[in-house]
Amino acid sequence: MPMKPGDIEDLIKAGIPGAKVVIRDLAGDGDHYAAEVVAEAFRGKSRVQQHQMVYNALEGKMGGVLHALALQTSAPD
Repeated sequence: MPMKPGDIEDLIKAGIPGAKVVIRDLAGDGDHYAAEVVAEAFRGKSRVQQHQMVYNALEGKMGGVLHALALQTSAPD
């Protein structure tokens, strides 16, 4: 069963407290999403480290229940 955008957002916010998250369904199929995540926790971390933090927050659902997630991450301005 595909994940709902709200479930993805909730997992990311739980794993990265204080994060601002915007989820978009790219294909309308519930399997292909884009996420924009802005979090103070990303400050000083590389893009790879930021993405790893998001994947960890998703609790192993990437590649399974969640087929594809395009990530854009940053620290707040």
